[in-house]
Amino acid sequence: MDRVAHGPARAETAQVTELLALPPAVIAALVAAAFVAGWVDAVVGGGGLIQLPALLIGLPSDTPTAQVLGTNKISSAAGTLTATITYARRIALHAPTLIPLVLSAFAGSAAGAAMARLIPKAALTPIVLVALVAVGLFTVFRPELGLVHQPRHSGIAEITRTAAIGGTIGLYDGILGPGTGSFFVIAMVAVLGYGFLEASAKAKVANLTTNIAAISVFGLNGEILWAVGALMALANLSGGWLGARTALRNGNVFVRRVFLVVVGGLIVKLAFDTWQQFG
Repeated sequence: MDRVAHGPARAETAQVTELLALPPAVIAALVAAAFVAGWVDAVVGGGGLIQLPALLIGLPSDTPTAQVLGTNKISSAAGTLTATITYARRIALHAPTLIPLVLSAFAGSAAGAAMARLIPKAALTPIVLVALVAVGLFTVFRPELGLVHQPRHSGIAEITRTAAIGGTIGLYDGILGPGTGSFFVIAMVAVLGYGFLEASAKAKVANLTTNIAAISVFGLNGEILWAVGALMALANLSGGWLGARTALRNGNVFVRRVFLVVVGGLIVKLAFDTWQQFG
């Protein structure tokens, strides 16, 4: 009985103790990684390329993978939330297309999380790598892509395409995840004719939705290191605020350049992962 009564308190104490047990240099590195990831995520997505590896390296080697992923989502969601608010103050999000994007992204992410245990991730990594290479080449050879906001569709046509983008990329995020924000951006730019800024603004909302879906699952299963996540969330939030303001100030050309850098980094990482799996 006593164990049940004091269980939550003991769990909270254990979380704080685990944070304090980390070397100061590791804590500083995790905070720095969260800040940079928040900035990158706010501009174009792909901050997980920075933050998730930092957590994998910084946390004790016996930390369960689910706890690493859950903690990463807490930090990411904070930065994405502040970036979303910053974008929303300057860019109209257009509710008729935002709503189907968000709803389908949530459903897709939940379905992906349920399927994640059934699909070998080793098989997915090469597929994602090929997709990223195609996206990078497509963007490089289309220098005018996303520099001007010129929506190609309206009404039902735009709504159905937006919902398809949300559901497909949300599914991917639930199963695997790296580069989700970047995929949202390029899909809206290439399929809907959005400018990079407008696409980034809506991508933040969609990515926030998929993060919330994942946090719900991880949290219910007790798979989040709340103390570590809260500390990193503050840094990610600051990076997200600064990144969104930087993107808004510098415009579509700047966002396009950052997008290509992030896609290039994701390609290198996934190529290395693929080489390790099959090399």
